[in-house]
Parts: sequence; C-alpha cells; structure tokens
Amino acid sequence: MARRLRPVRLDFLDSAPLRLVFDTEVAAPPSAVYRALAEDVADSPSWFTAIAAARSTAGGAGREIRLRGGVVFQERVMATDPGERYAYRVEETNAPGVRALVEEWLLAPARHGTGTRVRWTLAAEGPAPFRLVMRLARSGVGRSFRAAMRNLDGRVASPPAQ
Repeated sequence: MARRLRPVRLDFLDSAPLRLVFDTEVAAPPSAVYRALAEDVADSPSWFTAIAAARSTAGGAGREIRLRGGVVFQERVMATDPGERYAYRVEETNAPGVRALVEEWLLAPARHGTGTRVRWTLAAEGPAPFRLVMRLARSGVGRSFRAAMRNLDGRVASPPAQ
C-alpha cells in the first residue's frame, strides 16, 4: 500500500540522517547524460536495470518509477538545470520504512579529457532499522549505479552509425 512521505526541500540533501553518495565518470557529454536522466525517462529501464518501468507524469513535473521487485515511487521533480543537475523527491511509495527521500544527479565535465563526472546522492530519513538496511545495501546500490552508468554510456557516448 502506497503512503505519502514527508515533503522535504532540496536542503534535505545536506541534512538527511542517511546519505549515500556515488560518483563515476562516463565518456558521454553532460547534455546527453542529462537528457537520459530528465527527458528520456521512459527509456530508463534500458540502462538502469533495477528499474522495471518509468514514465513522466504531470507534464514532466513528476515521474513514476517501478523497481524490479515491486517498489513504486511517485516523484516530484525539484531541480532541472540542463547538463548540470536533476533532482527529485519521492512523494509517495510502497517501500517500507522510508519517511523522506530525495535524489540528486550532479553532472560536471570529467576531470580528464572529455565526458561527464556523474554524482548521484540519495538522501533519506527513516527509523533505525531502515537506516541499517540502507547502509548494508550501500555496496550493492553502488554496484547498480556503476553498472547503470556503464550501460548509459554505451547508449549515448557514441553517435549512431550512419
């Protein structure tokens, strides 16, 4: 059964009781990574395999994300800075324990050469058992993020063959 989460602001990214932060570099330019994250939402399952289905809602102001395993997130987009930042908070979910959740994707030119430095922050609030489970899941979430970025990079880094 879905339930409403606490509506938090973007400053929650800095003050959340639980923060998981992952980063990596990809060959794709920031504009292509941003487009995949913010504009081509329905294509997300093709590169982020934890996602079973995704769609934009409210004319692009929201998203519905269905994870493999049955968890559903109704999200509200909070920040859209093309090629730089994309952030959203979960408004409603059937995931147990979570009270508030915000995710942010920061994009910057790669440190070496071309490409993009991608930083994904997951900021959450929940009771102690939820925080413990999330901390234990950190390495798996990190592996999932890195695999998703490799998949995404393979899809958008190279222009299509003519």
